[in-house]
Amino acid sequence: MACVKLGSKIDAFQRKGQAWFCTTGLPSDIVVEVEEITFHLHKFPLLSRSGVMERLIAEADEGEEGSVISISDLPGGAKMFELVAKFCYGVKLELTASNVVYLRCAAEHLEMTEEYGEGNLIFQTETFLNQVVLKSWKESLRALQTCDDILSYADELHITKRCIEALAVKASTDPNLFGWPVVERGGPMQSPGGSVLWNGISTGARPKKSSTDWWYDDVSILSFPLYKRLILAMESRGIKPEIISGSIAYYAKRYLPGLNRRQGAGDSSSRLGPPPMASPPSEHDQKLLVEEIDQLLPVHKGLVSTKFLFGLLRTAMILRADTTCISSLEKRVGMQLDQANLEDLLMPNFSYSMETLYNVDCIQRILEHFLTMDQANGDDSPCSIDDDQLIVSPSLTPITMVAKLIDGYLAEVAPDINLKLPKFQALAAAVPEFARPLDDGLYRAIDIYLKSHPWLSESEREQLCRLMDCQKLSLEACTHAAQNERLPLRIIVQVLFFEQLQLRNSIAGCFLVSENLEGSRQLRSGMVGSNEGGGWVTAVRENQVLKVGMDNMRMRVSELEMECSNMRNEIEKLGRVKGSGSGTWGNVSRKLGFRLKSQMCSAEEGSVSNQSSVVSGKAEKLKEKHGKHKKNL
Repeated sequence: MACVKLGSKIDAFQRKGQAWFCTTGLPSDIVVEVEEITFHLHKFPLLSRSGVMERLIAEADEGEEGSVISISDLPGGAKMFELVAKFCYGVKLELTASNVVYLRCAAEHLEMTEEYGEGNLIFQTETFLNQVVLKSWKESLRALQTCDDILSYADELHITKRCIEALAVKASTDPNLFGWPVVERGGPMQSPGGSVLWNGISTGARPKKSSTDWWYDDVSILSFPLYKRLILAMESRGIKPEIISGSIAYYAKRYLPGLNRRQGAGDSSSRLGPPPMASPPSEHDQKLLVEEIDQLLPVHKGLVSTKFLFGLLRTAMILRADTTCISSLEKRVGMQLDQANLEDLLMPNFSYSMETLYNVDCIQRILEHFLTMDQANGDDSPCSIDDDQLIVSPSLTPITMVAKLIDGYLAEVAPDINLKLPKFQALAAAVPEFARPLDDGLYRAIDIYLKSHPWLSESEREQLCRLMDCQKLSLEACTHAAQNERLPLRIIVQVLFFEQLQLRNSIAGCFLVSENLEGSRQLRSGMVGSNEGGGWVTAVRENQVLKVGMDNMRMRVSELEMECSNMRNEIEKLGRVKGSGSGTWGNVSRKLGFRLKSQMCSAEEGSVSNQSSVVSGKAEKLKEKHGKHKKNL
């Protein structure tokens, strides 16, 4: 800590109870009362240094009460007057960043200028401020912190402004250029070349680079009025809004305990989280702090995490903050709703009525703010976009994410038996139809609501189910809905119809893929687009099926011919051995040959399915006869 010692005389002050005595050998000739402390001093040392003391002593000598004077509204009170009195007596006085502001204001209050002695207290404290305190980040911060108790005096002398400007300049300067933040924050000393010093000797090691949030924890010790003035000065110095917002979030987490209850390990705006407060502020102070932080945060998307904004909104509702503050926070959350997760949306209902478990109305207002911002930022109308572009368009990704998020939220709040049907319908219908590529999430939420509210009438069920589009359900969702007894009968019929339509389209798609593989370019380019394309495509498909069947039959007939040829050769060999082959072979050839030829002809001219069964039956009979013939031989 930087300090300067003033004076050279031995300290001759002694305290007895609530009184101070100067033991210089001479009896005191004046009594000065400051707050509850009395100082038994001498006139000459005081009037030789202070214009105010000179006038007060003169007035006391003329009065009847004797040499007793009272000083009120002295900056720093009796403790500072003790130091001022010691300075007047020439006692060694140690100036530090913690007392220089008090002494500077007290010296100004007592008019301790150069007219009453060279090197007076005003000159000494002003020199220490300019040459020592304002050149150091740590000392400037400590001096600014002491301005809080005597803010009016410090502002009158521009001490507060000078400390804030000095801090803002240092925060806006890259700390890696000079290394002073690392030195002052307890890091190792550095040599002029930038290497780390150990016992004054360069080690060659380079200090670690400081990040942009190195000053977050330091400035968080300030009271909010001073912190706010410092942040505004930093903004005027051109510090990036995301750095400013990170510091505000860090400050809020330190003094609002509710923000840290649902915060994950990686959600802190700084590398290290703010230290816990020994005694958190009162609820009233926290309420005022939430309202002030809302006004101080820059209005830009993505500067702070959505989880932090939801936590701030939740805290504002718990503390019953002003409606303007709550509305502003809802708009901030709505700007970046696509960056939220389901856990953030599950805000309990803190209203007195407690109609529902979760605050559904707040989420609906946030969704409306998001849709308003999305519509204002969008260039194209969603109605003019094709279905294929709807799924892959990057501009629609945020609203698609929000639609999925709202569907998940509806599924979470649906089991609440106190959730009225109109409120559920209003939130579900607030999401534009084009934002849902599939309605599976909405169907799940509706099914959960129907299961938790079995007393709904048939008309109410149908009214609720009209929120979803049965054509946008996946095959799995259609299969589930077709067997769902909680759905109205009309909805189940629609689901079955569209399920069959999807299956039909899927099968048609498979045939189209096979046509593309066959290389039927004419169908794609010209004939399919004509009015008669549907019948032509059907004829081509039937011909392809017949072609495949004919190919299979030709292969089967070839196999049978080979088998019959082998049987004929074997029979001829047997006939030569026994000598009776002519008659037997003639009978066999007439039976086999004639029927085989007729089979081949009918296979080429007749129906594929009928001839396949005939050939198969003949083949089986041939095999049986061949086996019997072998046994006879």
